[in-house]
Amino acid sequence: MQEDSSRSPSYTVACEDYVHVVEFSPFSSGTPASLLAYGGNQYVVVGTCLFQEEDMEIEGVEFNVLRAFHHELRVDSLAWSPESRLDRIPTIRFCTAGADRKLRLLTSDLQDRHEVKVMEGHTSYVNHLVFEPTEGKQIASVSDDHTCRVWDLDGNESTTLRLGSPGISVCWHPEEAFKLMVAEKKGTIRFYDLVTQQAILSVDCGQSPLMSADWCLTNTIKVGAVAGNDWLIWDITRSSYPQEKRPAHIDKARLFRWSRANENLFATTGCPGKICSQLLIHHLGHPQPVMIGSATVGSGLSWHRTLPLCVIGGDRKLCFWMTEM
Repeated sequence: MQEDSSRSPSYTVACEDYVHVVEFSPFSSGTPASLLAYGGNQYVVVGTCLFQEEDMEIEGVEFNVLRAFHHELRVDSLAWSPESRLDRIPTIRFCTAGADRKLRLLTSDLQDRHEVKVMEGHTSYVNHLVFEPTEGKQIASVSDDHTCRVWDLDGNESTTLRLGSPGISVCWHPEEAFKLMVAEKKGTIRFYDLVTQQAILSVDCGQSPLMSADWCLTNTIKVGAVAGNDWLIWDITRSSYPQEKRPAHIDKARLFRWSRANENLFATTGCPGKICSQLLIHHLGHPQPVMIGSATVGSGLSWHRTLPLCVIGGDRKLCFWMTEM
């Protein structure tokens, strides 16, 4: 794959510091703009994004910072609550994971009220976390301590699922609040029923380490992952073996994320190299990536809620790529 075929970002937004994680809110903000959070060393910035594809009066992207939050240490993972909204009474709520093995639930009205709830229990590094998407009253997190834990918003652990290897990714079913997908480093992806706390289904990469997995929330029979240099996709109704598998990145693959706007579109990133990280956007109908991008020491990956547009963080900037469908 030639480096010169890589496309520069459609839009960029300058940041004060190195960006380690970036997440679009997957939920409507109640306004035309999307909520976006990015974080790094001891900070999280929350803002709104509006793109020219959504509003003809905007050139490129309009990014407005709502608030910068102090965070005691580097942010390693971040998840949005569906309770975050900007209409009526503005509320921002998200949860972070840091290297001290703690989760922090941050709630703000963007004025005087600002609360941080620290949740302790994991005994090793937390790799990923997610809010229950219908009401946002629970958070699930996975860790190198071989557990997936489900918490209420007071920080009480309601469920602990014991895993066979480090937990890498966790996703919640968009409608069925008792269904959870947990991906493990050794290559197994299991679907749990939180009522019985039993696995109801599992699929396998056939290779390890699995680095990242994602549930296609617009069509929940589809699951994708990256392991080694490859991306893999399953139809969970058909087989526990991948339906498709392709090599993607020369240096190992790092993240896999389905588009929220199109169930056939997904993105993968390569492990951060010394200088830049590769972003590939794939379409299930095409044998080759439909777009190649790269970002200086890129980190994080997130798709817009309604546009075929994704973002990765970088060295003092956010890079956005729009995919022509």
